[in-house]
This record gives sequence, C-alpha cells and structure tokens, in this order.
Amino acid sequence: MKILVVGATGVLGRATVQRLLAQGFAVRAMTRSPERAADLAAQGAEVVAGDLIDRASLTRACAGVDRVFAAAHAMLGRGRYASERVDREGHRALIDAAQNCAVQRFVYTSVLGADTDHPVDFFRTKSVIEQHLRGSGLPHVILRPTAFMEHHVHTFNGKALLGKGQARLIGSGTKLRNFVAGDDVAQFAVLALTAEPVPGPLIEIGGPGNFTNNEVAELYARLAGVAPRISHLPASVARMLSRVAAPLHPGVARLMRLLGLPDDAFEEAFDSAALQRAFPALRLTSLETFVRARVAEAGITPAT
Repeated sequence: MKILVVGATGVLGRATVQRLLAQGFAVRAMTRSPERAADLAAQGAEVVAGDLIDRASLTRACAGVDRVFAAAHAMLGRGRYASERVDREGHRALIDAAQNCAVQRFVYTSVLGADTDHPVDFFRTKSVIEQHLRGSGLPHVILRPTAFMEHHVHTFNGKALLGKGQARLIGSGTKLRNFVAGDDVAQFAVLALTAEPVPGPLIEIGGPGNFTNNEVAELYARLAGVAPRISHLPASVARMLSRVAAPLHPGVARLMRLLGLPDDAFEEAFDSAALQRAFPALRLTSLETFVRARVAEAGITPAT
C-alpha cells in the first residue's frame, strides 16, 4: 500500500508521515518545498513537489497511490495562496484528482465546528469540502480536530511569555477552548488511512480538558517560574484591525476576526470522554504535558 500525504512538512503532515514510515508503509510526501522534507526522505519517504493550486501536480502526486491524506491548509495564507484558492479550489481539485486516479480511500482534515453558517469563513470552506468529498463517491474519513496546541497554545500564547516575559492575548482570554496535540491527531490519521474496515466516516478529535487562553498563559508562567504577565488586546480593536488588514493580509485578518469574536459566537469546548472510550488504545496529550515540553525546550527546568 502506498499513501500520499499532502502537506507533508506541516505539523500534522510531518507527524503522520513519520508514524506511517515507522509502521512500514510506503509514503509519498507531497510538499511545495521539497528541501524542507530532507529528513522525511532520509527516513524513507518518497518526496515529491506538488502544489494545491497546480492541478497537474495533484494528478502526478495521486497517480499510483492507494490512499490520500489531505493535511495542508492556508488559513493564514494570502496572495496566490489565499485560503479560497488552497482550502476551497485546491482541495476540490485534490479530491477530483484522487477520484480520477482510482484512489481507494481519502482522509480529509477538517476542523471541529465546520458548518455552512459558521461565523468564520475558514470553517465554512471546510464544510463545503466535506460535502464535496461525500458527493465524490470516494471511500473516506473526515477528521475534525480542535485547535492545535502547536499553534494556539504555543505560537499564539506561551511562546512570547517564554521569550519576552509577557503573553499578549486577543480579547478577554476567558472563553473555554479545547486544544489537541498535532501528533495525537496523527495517530487518528494513521488509523483512518490504514484500518480495516474504514473507520468513521467522521471522527471528532480533541484533547483532555478545556481551558481559557488566560489559563494557558498562567500555566506557562507557573511551569517556567515567572510572573504571569498577561496583557489583552480588546476584541473590538481586534475586529477593527481585522477590517484594516483584510485587503493586505486576509489570513491575519481571519485570525484577528476569529479571536475577536464574542465568547458565545461559536463553541470551542470539547468532551474527549467518548473519543477515549471509542479508541482506548490511542493516548491524548494533556495540556500540562505539552507545555512542560515547550518550557524544557526553552532551556528552563519546568517547576514541579
């Protein structure tokens, strides 16, 4: 069996490629920048150049593979890589290419809460692609993970506290959210790609526990042994900046709008109990375990 992973150098794609290779599967790793996949090639992956906005490259990537995993996205994209081109047009083209190449199974990475009436366009786009996949006739699994810890816990929150001594959050930071580690989602991706019979067709994935952005920053501060210096950009200012940024950088504008929405605009909490009962062999990374690792990577011995 040969498996194509699209977006192989992203957080989820890389973790999935590595897990598949470790289990002995043949993997074709598609990326816009093959030089960033040198480590995957060294581990045995067939690295190919491909681009979701280049239909011909998608046909070449899908030719001769049995299963496809779509792990790329352009939520923060702009210009020729704006979300509309990558997440909507590009993924439609990828599904069509997989169908034309007689791929046996397609696994798509959506997002928890994807819906046609979601207040954020990225979530609406994910819903549109889910519908296109369902209508394609391809055997498929749709993964709907919550917010990735690598981005929403570390990059957008704790990283600044470790590096600059202060976390600057958008909005009040009081909304309960769920976060999941990228490698945990990769476990489900491997299962969705390789298990028989086909699991799913829809798996919602989240980590254990729900936390506010304030609580995330406070956890970083506690484990790093520093004062919890947390400032907030008012949500109203974030929404205004979103409108200003939209013509120049629609991806940043999208993120500002998402984080500037009222706490009750859409649900971000998740109860992982049912997921853990359904898949007892798969382990979920706790928020504290993830943050401890990031603190240690910064050269700080985490507090007990």
